[in-house]
Amino acid sequence: MPMDEKIKELREKKKQASLGGGKERITAQHEKGKLTARERIDLLLDKDSFVELDAFALHHCTDFGMEKKRILGDGVVTGYGRIDGRLVYVFSQDFTVFGGSLGWKFAEKICKVMDLALKNGAPLIGLNDSGGARIQEGVISLGGYAEIFFRNVMASGVIPQISAVMGPCAGGAVYSPAMTDFIFMVKGSSHMFITGPDVIKAVTGEKVTFEQLGGAMSHNQKSGVAHFAAENEEHCIEYIKTLLSYLPSNNLDDPPRIETSDDPNRMDEELVNILPDESDKPYDMKEVIKHVVDNSEFLEVHEHWARNIVVGFARLDGYPVGVIGNQPKVLAGTLDIASSTKGARFVRFCDAFNIPLLTFVDVPGFLPGTKQEHGGIIKNGAKLLYAYCEANVPKMTVITRKAYGGAYDVMCSKHIRADINFAWPSAELAVMGPDGAVNIIFRKEIQAAKDAKKKVKGLVTEYREKFANPYIAAEMGYIDDIIEPQETRPRLINALYTLLNKREDRPAKKHGNIPL
Repeated sequence: MPMDEKIKELREKKKQASLGGGKERITAQHEKGKLTARERIDLLLDKDSFVELDAFALHHCTDFGMEKKRILGDGVVTGYGRIDGRLVYVFSQDFTVFGGSLGWKFAEKICKVMDLALKNGAPLIGLNDSGGARIQEGVISLGGYAEIFFRNVMASGVIPQISAVMGPCAGGAVYSPAMTDFIFMVKGSSHMFITGPDVIKAVTGEKVTFEQLGGAMSHNQKSGVAHFAAENEEHCIEYIKTLLSYLPSNNLDDPPRIETSDDPNRMDEELVNILPDESDKPYDMKEVIKHVVDNSEFLEVHEHWARNIVVGFARLDGYPVGVIGNQPKVLAGTLDIASSTKGARFVRFCDAFNIPLLTFVDVPGFLPGTKQEHGGIIKNGAKLLYAYCEANVPKMTVITRKAYGGAYDVMCSKHIRADINFAWPSAELAVMGPDGAVNIIFRKEIQAAKDAKKKVKGLVTEYREKFANPYIAAEMGYIDDIIEPQETRPRLINALYTLLNKREDRPAKKHGNIPL
């Protein structure tokens, strides 16, 4: 066959591969308001940067008539390209081919790009849209999933792994996204669950819809499985790009700095009035964060779950930082099971990828109650403590108001090796709040007083003046400086510059045993 005919044949096969399950199924995909696997890749990557691998792959299953149903690419598009000029590896599951179900060849293709991403130190992005394991291949498809799972673990903490769930994700298929660093879901079209509504009804009698069971907001608000909820697929892909702009390509690189127009010496007078005069009144910690960071830009992670703690990415003079802050607007900013887990996971990610930590503290303690105790607040609270202790990236802390009890220790205190600890003049550092402390210390005096309420009020005022302030901690060196609120940004940026070359040795070990 002459070369020009061979080239013609090659082009025809590539065209055939690009159609996936065919025009009818592509139309059906669009009618559901969903993009195709290739359209998603085109939106995600820089123009003309995608290089496809294994476009001609075919499965080798011969059971159930599958030998007559062989489609080029076998239901997943894999390869590499660039986002903002930076190398990334990507796989995009194609629902138009066997419902995106995973067979052995499908898994092999994903494993190949996972291996390449790990070898070359580049982020891995998975665009998931799959009905689960390919039943016709039986246990072989389960083996394919396990090969992916193992690689997820090997890549964890080495390269950023991002999962976008852009359709169904059921059964064993959910474990790969669960082991990646961040999960994006799309409202109305994304679903994740171990067992579907029909199985649940058959086993337990419970009736539940797909959306209630595993929709985007269910996992963003209730379970905390997902980190981001996008309005549509285009929004989801832009979200991913924004997240990547804060992250290094691998654990040996520093996060990418960008030029900023926001003056590093900018004072912000609005911070002076952001706290209420009454210490038991709420305010929005996100407003504090936005007044401090570059251009008020804050990419919140887990926005809808465990809202009594705020986590996300921002920049200080162009340098990415991971921000953690107690949220007085929700449960008074107390730490509970969910917020401790949320904070710990975020702190560990930042530590793995060399992203400095900035912590804003206003915490009255751990949430009391039998539900919390029986649910394991001791173990779960220890996760956040462990994560902060383990982290050896630059750690900066600002106490805006309350820092009570064990929660003071946990929220990146000097004692667990924070590098720079600032406090505002409004900071209150004590074993517990004045009311509780007075009722314990002066119980007998209060009982003997003619006017108990008046006695308590006077003792609370006395206690607050003596203990509920930052000066004793500053005397002890637990606080490096007490700063005026408006100077928070320049002081933090100055501190960050001193910490960029931080080195801290830790005992050699295989790994620690975090209280899971």
